[in-house]
Amino acid sequence: MAHAYIVETARTAGGRRGGALRDWHPANLGAEVLNALVARSGIDGAVIDDVIVGCVSQGGEQSFAFGRNCVLASNLPQSVPAVTIDRQCGSSQQAVQFAAQAVMSGTQDVVVAMGVESMTRVPMGSNVSLYAKAGLGEGPFSDRIEARYGTKNFSQFIGAEMVAQKHGFTRAELDAYALESHRRATAARDGGAFDAEIIPLAIDGGMHTRDEGIRDDATLDGISSVKLLDPDGMISAANASQICDGAAGVLVVSEAALKKYKLTPKARIVNLTVTAGDPVIMLEEPLPATDRALERAGMKIDDIDLFEVNEAFAPIPMAWAKHTGADPAKLNVNGGAIALGHPLGASGARLMTTLVHSLHARGQRYGLQTMCEGGGIANVTIIEAL
Repeated sequence: MAHAYIVETARTAGGRRGGALRDWHPANLGAEVLNALVARSGIDGAVIDDVIVGCVSQGGEQSFAFGRNCVLASNLPQSVPAVTIDRQCGSSQQAVQFAAQAVMSGTQDVVVAMGVESMTRVPMGSNVSLYAKAGLGEGPFSDRIEARYGTKNFSQFIGAEMVAQKHGFTRAELDAYALESHRRATAARDGGAFDAEIIPLAIDGGMHTRDEGIRDDATLDGISSVKLLDPDGMISAANASQICDGAAGVLVVSEAALKKYKLTPKARIVNLTVTAGDPVIMLEEPLPATDRALERAGMKIDDIDLFEVNEAFAPIPMAWAKHTGADPAKLNVNGGAIALGHPLGASGARLMTTLVHSLHARGQRYGLQTMCEGGGIANVTIIEAL
């Protein structure tokens, strides 16, 4: 079977809502990732067969063939095509998988998989709410969906509460997990773990090179004092992912391209899995998806050295670890979205970037990435560091 290889990765440092990246047009964020991938790999941008861009809120500045606009804003020649995809929070992880599939099929040799989301300039859900305010249509969930599931209120917040309750977690446990995310992210940043990942971006007053969401002074008392989203629930803004602006990308190539362009692979893609389940509880799908991915790869959970499980809400990686029996010390070792932020469509490529770098930094071999996605979907990608 043909293989797909990751030869380069890059990401911006996360920006808080209204923070350091507020003046950056999202197409320009994407362009900087493209420029960095080309510069770091040393390839001629003209040899890129396609650019696959994950983006969730495809409206406003992230509309009108957004992926193509990232190319047009970059240093790449206009001959490079692009496409924009939406698999909700897993959009750029799916971009990586589509890129790998293109390479493994032999139809393409050099593909960029990336994601971009400016949640400051294109707020979450704005592509839906604008139509609702204008009184256009019935929204994304039709009467047939309502008849099948008894609701049109498909909410990730409700799903997170359902997962927490189903797996028997307490508010205190969720808050303790959130604190650990900040502690690990602080240690990773201060130890230089993110330095090689991050593309410096010019902002007022200097360069943006540090993830803004990390709270060095986070305490359990402070996290526990944050108001609950539902007074009868367990989820708060402090034990959920942060709204974030950012972009990330991965350069995926074939073995033929490795030889032709004299590239050095950082990782080989071992398994690509996507599954779907209950759209009401919605966020639990990474659990069975991981089971399936490991089975298809002929591996066991203990064969994996590091895990990146997106911290959309604290109960998701917690339930995943409980279900799989994974060693918590191997999970999100540099913190996760609770501390670093979750720029929706960019998070998949951000996690992959961190996973590749983390494996190399530790001299370890196998990594697994997964995340929950709107509609009850989950992607799982297993890689081997080279």
